Amino acid sequence: MNDSMSGDATARLRLPLLHAGQAQKELDHNEALAMLDVAVQPAVVAMGVDVPPQEPAEGECWVIGSQPVGEWAGREGAVAGWTLAGWRFLPARPGMTVWRIEDGLTARYEAGAWRIGEVRASRIVIDGASMLAAPQPAIPGVTGGSTIDLQAREAVEAVLETLRVHGLIQR
Repeated sequence: MNDSMSGDATARLRLPLLHAGQAQKELDHNEALAMLDVAVQPAVVAMGVDVPPQEPAEGECWVIGSQPVGEWAGREGAVAGWTLAGWRFLPARPGMTVWRIEDGLTARYEAGAWRIGEVRASRIVIDGASMLAAPQPAIPGVTGGSTIDLQAREAVEAVLETLRVHGLIQR
């Protein structure tokens, strides 16, 4: 299921809306609750799966792959959640985020694809202290000079290489 039973649905998650005088409102209400159970803080068993599992447990979710078959056909990239009443599907939308149970990474839907384990930030703050920021300009390596201090050069080069490896300065 997943499509609104009444035809009218919310803009983002396509949850069914209730109408004044509607008979059996509990059907739309229960459908919306089942879809919210999949949508709110989703944890997925796996991503990129094309074949629905044979015996899913209630509450388990997957991110559907690019070539789905069976009950998942036509639902590429969507989050599929198993409920007592069957599958519920949430189409991927920009900014949607899921947590992957298998490795604890998050995946975010962006620019038409799921991006796994990427962190987007302008800076990282830990305990109130700015730890990382955007990469800075390259720092030239140590070269020549009238006095050569090999240990100092090796230490400076090690610091520079560490900064490069962490993407804090350009190569």
